[in-house]
Amino acid sequence: MKIGLFGGTFDPVHTGHLVLAQECWHSLALDKVIFIPAYVPPHKDMEGGASAADRLNMLRCALEGDERFEISTYEIDRGGKSYSIDTIRHFRQKFSGDDGLFFLAGADSAESLSTWKDVDEILRLTHFVIATRPGWGQNSPYEQDVRRIVIPGMDISSSVIRDRIRRRQPIDYLVPSAVVRYIRNKGLYRE
Repeated sequence: MKIGLFGGTFDPVHTGHLVLAQECWHSLALDKVIFIPAYVPPHKDMEGGASAADRLNMLRCALEGDERFEISTYEIDRGGKSYSIDTIRHFRQKFSGDDGLFFLAGADSAESLSTWKDVDEILRLTHFVIATRPGWGQNSPYEQDVRRIVIPGMDISSSVIRDRIRRRQPIDYLVPSAVVRYIRNKGLYRE
């Protein structure tokens, strides 16, 4: 099987995340993409963000009915800082050391690849895929170790969406409509 592992805070999940997953699923002929929400990301400040439970529920809203995509609660259930290498080891074991694991990352995440825990092992255990997006360079000391997938230009980020909510600006069409309803019903990201 060819499995895409797509980790992140998904705070909130947005259309850019979904397009990245779809394009990687299609371009790499993946059997499925597994979204893995982080419990505590080592490289991000979660202050002002949604709880792990809310982020998980928003993912469920966004992915409902799409059989190409699954959600794993591995990092949330594990607790503590969510290091990609630990998650990759877990899925390698789960899929019996299968060589068909593709680790999906946006270009913004990949720019800090040299700071990731056990990055050389990550690159050895998976096919590391970087999805390019507008405004992100292509310089990486690991360029020979990664595969690039060009996705349609969508300059959307979770931080911009959270900021728009705080300013009471619309977020419709930036996130799936079920996620918009969830955010509004829960009053997420408001000061």
